[in-house]
Amino acid sequence: MAATYVSVVLLLSVLGSASAQLSTGFYSSSCPSLSSTVKPVVHSAISSEQRMGASLLRLFFHDCFVNGCDASLLLDDTSNFTGEKTATPNQNSVRGFDVIDKIKTAVEKACPGVVSCADILAITARDAVAILGGPNWDVKLGRRDAKTASLSGANNNIPPPSSSLSNLISKFSAQGLSRQDMVALAGAHTIGQARCISFRSRIYNDTNIDSSLATTRQSNCPSTSGSGDGNLAPLDLQTPTTFDNDYFKNLVNLKGLLHSDQQLFSNGSTDSLVKTYSASPSKFASDFAAAMIKMGDISPLTGSQGEIRNNCRMVN
Repeated sequence: MAATYVSVVLLLSVLGSASAQLSTGFYSSSCPSLSSTVKPVVHSAISSEQRMGASLLRLFFHDCFVNGCDASLLLDDTSNFTGEKTATPNQNSVRGFDVIDKIKTAVEKACPGVVSCADILAITARDAVAILGGPNWDVKLGRRDAKTASLSGANNNIPPPSSSLSNLISKFSAQGLSRQDMVALAGAHTIGQARCISFRSRIYNDTNIDSSLATTRQSNCPSTSGSGDGNLAPLDLQTPTTFDNDYFKNLVNLKGLLHSDQQLFSNGSTDSLVKTYSASPSKFASDFAAAMIKMGDISPLTGSQGEIRNNCRMVN
């Protein structure tokens, strides 16, 4: 009897872990129109403002690095709840929440109460990359939404633009991501813009920077702290709205806008990866897609964990 009980428990344990795995066909029966519902909204948002593609991709990154890919970033602060939106890496920086709201509304109309906000973030990130000319990949789905958030986690886990190479490696390693994953994911900076406050120190203090880039950026980013903090500059000067490998070409030429970007090519252990991606757009594209899938696997809530939020900004 005892042996039978143990074997049943082991079987249930195996089945439980199997059911907790994410899969690309998770909504094939419960919401078959999911992909065709999400993509038009993402396309419309990017058509209205091409910078939005980078912002939507960044939401997924900033969510996954804090207690896993669970849509905790989307929760608004309330009188008795402090979320992640006011964390230093996020405040006045992360954006695109209104686009996620529109997608959620469309998905709820098509498949009420079925699709998590966490999965919407994952699909939206992929669509944004593909729409801007980057790789496409099959998104693994089945995440559920967190009922909590972590301000301290957002402050501690998301690497700031002042990060050293060793700090970057440490932050990514803590999430189970390799140096190759890290460098490939950093290539997301081939699209989007950064605020003056995040690159001021680099353009005035760093020595491993192309002088023409520093001069150009200084014209719109005063050296005085608090002056022009929100002024924007493209992370990739050549093609800021096209997902390509120009970001890595820039690093080789000491034209990385952020200190943390240039650290990937600074006589360190990641130089060879940067050179590889600068020479091979196809290698970058395939490694980026693989790293995005791997990042999407960080500590998802599955099964009966968490919930499927009705509104991405608040718990049910």
